[in-house]
Amino acid sequence: MIQRPSLEQLDRIARAYGLGLGPEDLIEFRNLVSAALASYDRVHDMVEPKPPVTYSRSVGYRPGEEENPLGAWYWKTKVPGASEGKLSGKRIVLKDNVSLAGVPMMNGTSVLEGYVPDVDATIVTRILDAGGEIVGKAVCEHLCFSGSSFTSDTGPVRNPHDPSRSAGGSSSGSAVLVATGDVDMAIGGDQGGSIRIPSSWCGVYGLKPTYGLVPYTGVFPIEQTIDHVGPIAGTVADVALLLEVIAGPDGLDPRQRDLEAKPYSQLLGGDLSGMRIGVVREGFGWEALSEPDVDEAVREAAHAFVQYGASVEEISIPMHRDGLHIWNVIGTEGTLDMMIRGHSQGTNWKGFYQTSLLDVYARGLKTRAVDLTDTVKMVILAAQYMQEMYHGRYYAKAQNLGRQLRAEYDAVLKTYDVLIMPTTPMKATPIPGPESSREERVARALEMIVNTAPFDVTGHPAMNVPCGRSGGLPVGMMLIGRHGEDEVVLRAAYAFEQDRGQI
Repeated sequence: MIQRPSLEQLDRIARAYGLGLGPEDLIEFRNLVSAALASYDRVHDMVEPKPPVTYSRSVGYRPGEEENPLGAWYWKTKVPGASEGKLSGKRIVLKDNVSLAGVPMMNGTSVLEGYVPDVDATIVTRILDAGGEIVGKAVCEHLCFSGSSFTSDTGPVRNPHDPSRSAGGSSSGSAVLVATGDVDMAIGGDQGGSIRIPSSWCGVYGLKPTYGLVPYTGVFPIEQTIDHVGPIAGTVADVALLLEVIAGPDGLDPRQRDLEAKPYSQLLGGDLSGMRIGVVREGFGWEALSEPDVDEAVREAAHAFVQYGASVEEISIPMHRDGLHIWNVIGTEGTLDMMIRGHSQGTNWKGFYQTSLLDVYARGLKTRAVDLTDTVKMVILAAQYMQEMYHGRYYAKAQNLGRQLRAEYDAVLKTYDVLIMPTTPMKATPIPGPESSREERVARALEMIVNTAPFDVTGHPAMNVPCGRSGGLPVGMMLIGRHGEDEVVLRAAYAFEQDRGQI
């Protein structure tokens, strides 16, 4: 039976909302509220439906340092899938914000440590149905809120090309384990660039699919309008194959509309005759961020598409420079509503709510909020202030501007099939030391998202393609396509990969 409120509790709520209730009013309302809670009693007694868990698995273990020199593994296990299928023989690791029933999930934060999901995410079931083997969980950044790789409460994830540098985030462990060959494929999540950034800094391929193409069901969210999940792999063909398996509606995720999966792995070949590519001027030359060798490598790689039959032109999309500001407002106040006040599930959407996750995370926030990272604390403070002062006006305005931003890209994509710019304006940055200031840590966590974040707002497919190295560190080129035309982006990436080989 649901506990009934006291008069003191109702008085506090009434005062907070300015309801103007006196002592006698509160007594009457307590009776009314208590009667209304009878429905809660009945719902409490009922059994909620959950997606079935259909494959046996071992719990596994958390590996020690000797098995985990770069800090990329959170958990190792073995979950074999069907005896045959498109992913037979493939070893896949999940970003540790993806629910795998019976296996711990931390999402990079001690607030959630000890939680064990009781369901498989939709993409997990699809991977297993296709014959893939899930071999563990990869470390991700603290609540996935960092583009660098030093914020997880398990410790920093180190770049395989230079362990003193960041692997990129927030799908940090996923990209590292692909780069080192520990796995064939990985699942990443992307709200501000978190598939593409670590793929860029680790030198692997990572695709943020069109918004809603891949179901987010069973994955820890940040903000519903910018949440994406997608593949990371060592080759374009493997990215396409994994996308082919996990894409398509599941009937449980409100982010999804009418996008159906395509046979992406079969659509890669052929030259690019007739393809038009636009090199976006505003993606280069970010003041105090862009490194000349990165800009030069991406421009040179972009013009190589002429050899494959495409035409290449430099174009201008001035509003691209405002994309980060629009994302910041949506990501700040939307995160507060969904991830903090909504305890990871929120309200006002139809689909599968992961109540076991909500319970554990809500209690963790109440008892261990002091352990949240500086970046998350900053977001909470800024978002709550703006909500109290402006009541969500700027979140609403940013969402409206997000439609305009999408329209700006769409207008250009009527002429051009693919857009190109650097994935990140700089190569992998050094991991801040223990003596670093709070300002430095926050800057290192978010400075690299200027080109990636706008496409989380607009939902266009965007892919990192390794295009060179400088000083021993990978440089990433980002390819962007039309909504629902992920295969065009993959085909362009494949042509470049076949010409340049392993970079």
